Amino acid sequence: MGSRKKEAALQVNISTQELWEEMLSSKGLTVVDVYQGWCGPCKPAVSLFQKLRLEVGPDLLHFALAEADSLDVLNKYRGRCEPTFLFYAGGELVAVVRGANAPLLQKTILDQLEAEKQVLAEGGERKAIKDEALSDEDGCLSRGKDGRADEDVVSSEKTCTLAIIKPDAVVHGKADEIMVKIQEAGFDILTSEERTMTEAEMRLFYQHRAGEEAFEKLVRHMCSGPSHLLILTRTEGAEDVVTAWRDFMGPCDPHVARREQPESLRAQYGTEMPCNAVHGSRDREDANKELALLFPNFRFTDTETPQGGEAEGEVGTPKVLPSREDVA
Repeated sequence: MGSRKKEAALQVNISTQELWEEMLSSKGLTVVDVYQGWCGPCKPAVSLFQKLRLEVGPDLLHFALAEADSLDVLNKYRGRCEPTFLFYAGGELVAVVRGANAPLLQKTILDQLEAEKQVLAEGGERKAIKDEALSDEDGCLSRGKDGRADEDVVSSEKTCTLAIIKPDAVVHGKADEIMVKIQEAGFDILTSEERTMTEAEMRLFYQHRAGEEAFEKLVRHMCSGPSHLLILTRTEGAEDVVTAWRDFMGPCDPHVARREQPESLRAQYGTEMPCNAVHGSRDREDANKELALLFPNFRFTDTETPQGGEAEGEVGTPKVLPSREDVA
């Protein structure tokens, strides 16, 4: 309850044109998180905003939330799955950042805040911009003939995978830290959701392990508390996002991870099986199945066989699928 109050105090919710005009008239720099109703605001950015607010103070740095569907002025941002941050100073748009890229967000905030301080002190001109990147090609939603999104669709042009920050990492307060590391490693978090899994979901999710001795323990663990469910894509490098995420997690067993890949997430945040901090899909096909199960409101367009038309077992670099023990 306390954290919700903090978020509300940190980011003003702009839900009407009147509030939008009021935001434009604010002195200093305002960073607006423009979000879609179906995925909500960008949660990974909140900890960064709190840090910067503490460092620079509230006088000239403001944060706001605005749902694209609730304001006509944001109609061009509707149906876009990646987070969008608009920077306003003196009523003018001065910068845009797309994606939950914490280092880029921090740099842009500090640079624009310094520029606005200079304008206020010396009376210079602001460098207003237009968001030229807006086009129908940027959206991740499919659209009907009337131009409106008829379903929540993540385009196959952006390969996606599922990431789960498991209850053991969440209960130890490591979720935000892990999400920052994910972003710093070149992944984009398209959406993030915190919830506690049901037993029925997890039995279906891990049905390929139903005959194993550890199955019941795994299901109980995954239902023991809140998890963070993330849809990841990747903008840096040519490596398939599914393969890149599995490499970044490290070996399934945290003890093995600490020995073989000490910088991996499971080496840093896992303790012992099944408490290995994070989950990743085994391949592109499994990623689509898992995403469809845990994000039923999304329809993932995928007319391909696994990545690039390759046969099963040939996704990314490894041509041998991980064993069942490696997909917990």
